[in-house]
Amino acid sequence: MKAQAPTAYGQGPSSQARNLHWLLTNLVDEVPGIRSVAVVSSDGLLLLSSDPARADEAARTGADGGPRGSSADLATIVSGLGSLTSGAAKLMEGGLVKQTMVTMDEGSLFVMSISDGSLLGVHATPDCDMSVIAYHMALFVGRAGHVLTPELRSELRKSMESQ
Repeated sequence: MKAQAPTAYGQGPSSQARNLHWLLTNLVDEVPGIRSVAVVSSDGLLLLSSDPARADEAARTGADGGPRGSSADLATIVSGLGSLTSGAAKLMEGGLVKQTMVTMDEGSLFVMSISDGSLLGVHATPDCDMSVIAYHMALFVGRAGHVLTPELRSELRKSMESQ
């Protein structure tokens, strides 16, 4: 996971930001099959990410590897899929979308609502245990939802922009 940049005031991240980072790190470290994770705001901005496979590859090869598969790409996909499913639910009078899952030959994508339109997106390996990932995502959402205040979202946005 990327190191947290200092805030505009020269201090480190707030305790809420550190707790959210810890929750994300715990999700990635404890759940087998996760390739990358992104927390996205309601307006599609990346708030928090962890991309362990790409970070390991970049460290091994000494190369960034470009934007394909990056956290920004995952955030864009999560935001778009969240918007699409939300629109579909509205048209079908289905209420709020809680979770979306896309299975592909070479992986899976999970998107879960957090709060105020924020989303948690997980890109996983094809052999992942989908129920385990969904369970741990629900735990993350339950723990993060009440701390993801407008102030924290603003702090996280500024942090991501400065990286």
